[in-house]
Amino acid sequence: MNKNAQTETDTTNVNPGDQGEPGTPGVGENICPECKGKGRIGLTSCPTCGGTGVVLEGIGGA
Repeated sequence: MNKNAQTETDTTNVNPGDQGEPGTPGVGENICPECKGKGRIGLTSCPTCGGTGVVLEGIGGA
């Protein structure tokens, strides 16, 4: 797989509210704070989670 194809695939899975990419160690799913996990705000998709209802956040920590 060429590098450009991988970059395009990776960035399509990241939403504005995500703190990391899917599969990154130390990152896990949490309910979106904007839409409260519904994926929508009013009649439109939530801009923070991209309509999924979840965001990726850092877990644990020091």
